[in-house]
Amino acid sequence: MHAINIISGISMLGVLVGSAALIIILSVFNGFEKVILSMYNNFTPELKIEPAQGKTFDPNVAYFKQLKHDVRVFSFTEVLQEKALIRYNNRQFIGTVRGVSDDFLKNKQLDSTIQVGSFTLKANGKQYAVIGGLVQNSLAINVNDPLATMQVYSPRRNSAVNSINPADEFTVQFINPSGIFAVQQDFDDMVVTPIEFTRRLLDIPVQLSSVELNFNKGTNVNAIKKEAEDKLGKAFVVKNRYQQNTELYKTLNYERWFTYLILTFVLIIAIFNIIGSLTMLVIDKRKDIAVLTSLGAGKPLIQGIFFFEGMMISAIGCVVGMILGLGFCILQQQFGLVKMGGQMMVIDAYPVDIKATDFLLVFFTVTIISVIASGISARLSVKGLDEIKQDL
Repeated sequence: MHAINIISGISMLGVLVGSAALIIILSVFNGFEKVILSMYNNFTPELKIEPAQGKTFDPNVAYFKQLKHDVRVFSFTEVLQEKALIRYNNRQFIGTVRGVSDDFLKNKQLDSTIQVGSFTLKANGKQYAVIGGLVQNSLAINVNDPLATMQVYSPRRNSAVNSINPADEFTVQFINPSGIFAVQQDFDDMVVTPIEFTRRLLDIPVQLSSVELNFNKGTNVNAIKKEAEDKLGKAFVVKNRYQQNTELYKTLNYERWFTYLILTFVLIIAIFNIIGSLTMLVIDKRKDIAVLTSLGAGKPLIQGIFFFEGMMISAIGCVVGMILGLGFCILQQQFGLVKMGGQMMVIDAYPVDIKATDFLLVFFTVTIISVIASGISARLSVKGLDEIKQDL
């Protein structure tokens, strides 16, 4: 009897640990997803309008003027970007020069991406660049040096320069860096400049690469997206944040569900230990089962007793495990108990974001597996019942 109780306790403990682990891991994945998306959102607008064909378009469209003065629009950023050769001292790097209008700086979260310096594009009548971490690492730029001037090269457009010197085939602009930002690999090869600088570099006085829109709180972004698609037609593509970072969102979802499946397999092993404990209990209670049937208990009642016991073991382990998992997540949020290790640029402890849907998912998963395991055990309880009665 003590052995059976110990095995049942171990089965319950397995469900408890598995449930707590699922809650904690899913919450940590939620936290990482929130941190990563928040970093991407510093440079990813709520809506981005691009030309359906080609790299640039003429922004002199009536609907763009309407959007610029729409009360729902928080920032209307004009963007012109292109690949360019960036030189500093004897080093060179091919990166993306991203010219932005003044509304880009309305995003107050930009300062959180800065590692050194500040996110300054214009000051005292002078233009500055903010460079990505990859650019800085490649060129070893010292932003604290007032003489640190970058040379930015772009091929000349619409010109027929015949010169022995290949440098004459390029437009060269000079600019000083004011800060270094770090977001993600997709953005860290960028040099962010005022759009006027990029227009001179590329010799594109009017056209834009894209228009980026952010909205005031409470705005229905999907409704504006639909409206923009209807007004602009097929000449333009309107993308929300998910469409701008499709691969990122897919990767985050794949990692989350693969981790969930792996932990679910561990949970299946833990829950199926219930079959072993209930089977031993059935063997120990064979005479009691026979007596119950002699008193009029049918097979469904006998099966129900063992099925209920299996579900009870799973339910107690699941509920207690979820409570412990929730408690750990709250402590991690408040105090950062588990550190990431090493010098992290953004966070030093594992991030946690608690969602009610995770608790429903874990409870549903445990319930389904428990029903199967308890059902198998319940069927074993009435197997060979007639032989037991004859023996008695």
